[in-house]
Amino acid sequence: MGIPAVRSGRPSLDGRPETPLLVDRFGRVARDLRVSITEKCSLRCTYCMPEEGLPAIPREELLTAPEIVRLVTLAVRELGIWEVRFTGGEPLMRRDLEEIIAGCHEQVPGTPLAMTTNGVGLEHRAHGLARAGLGRVNVSLDTVDRFGFATLTRRDRLDSVLAGIRAARDAGLAPMKVNAVLMRQTLAGAPDLLRWCLDEGCELRFIEEMPLDADHEWARANMVTAAELLDVLGTRFELTAAGRSDPSAPAERWLVDGGPATVGIIASVTRKFCDTCDRTRLTADGMLRSCLFSDQEFDLRAVLRSGADDAEIAQLWRGAMWQKWAGHGIDAAGFVPPERTMGAIGG
Repeated sequence: MGIPAVRSGRPSLDGRPETPLLVDRFGRVARDLRVSITEKCSLRCTYCMPEEGLPAIPREELLTAPEIVRLVTLAVRELGIWEVRFTGGEPLMRRDLEEIIAGCHEQVPGTPLAMTTNGVGLEHRAHGLARAGLGRVNVSLDTVDRFGFATLTRRDRLDSVLAGIRAARDAGLAPMKVNAVLMRQTLAGAPDLLRWCLDEGCELRFIEEMPLDADHEWARANMVTAAELLDVLGTRFELTAAGRSDPSAPAERWLVDGGPATVGIIASVTRKFCDTCDRTRLTADGMLRSCLFSDQEFDLRAVLRSGADDAEIAQLWRGAMWQKWAGHGIDAAGFVPPERTMGAIGG
């Protein structure tokens, strides 16, 4: 049994202006493509994966390396995408990751290629990925406490993650960013994580937990807010608001102890930034999504494998983007989380 499906179909282009870009009804333009390349993961973070992992996508339903390269190339050349980020699951679980990166780098040289990873095994592949054309890496790390890490991820792999971060930095995959999901159980250790990142030369970004967990146990009343985090960090550091690096950047930044180092907070729930969202998403099985929380998907894999040319695929993509929601709707009455979890969509 594969990943659960959601509503799908052919997107409507009614009322869409004549432009090759990925524009939606609210005037936003997608410039950032997130490509999930697998649903598999080497960890089992409680806010993302069930303990047994996600249902495996049948091999024949996964996009192949050449298919991923073709869609990325099309998105950059025909649809105005400026940056591509590879996600999972865990992208390092794909043995052909270097082939995917190298193919995209060859077809769209100059386009920034980045990856979000949990860092397990990265120490063995960082230099090869850099040679293939990968430019930057974000590593997910919620705590530097060994017991806390093992409890949260259900795996004792902290040493591997820390080694992966250092290897990526040494390979020139910079600037190094660390992403930490805000959890009640790790909040007290947030200052220690920030101290570690400052010492290692990494930019830390905390992310409010979103209702994308596999067990559907998220509750707003239990989540840690950005305001709570600032109070906790303020017991150890002097924080000065520095704004966003650009209008579409999700993280609000604070100078730490006067700077130049900063810490970022992505307040996806309490300070949503949907009105400046510039992302479009492709799942590992070739489904197009315009929002993490959308209940609609558009099947690019079927269109691709039916023999469609690039113009037809691009037009479907534009139609899907045109139907993007105004916002994620987490605060709306009757909000229902998507059937796909974060691990199956890609961060």
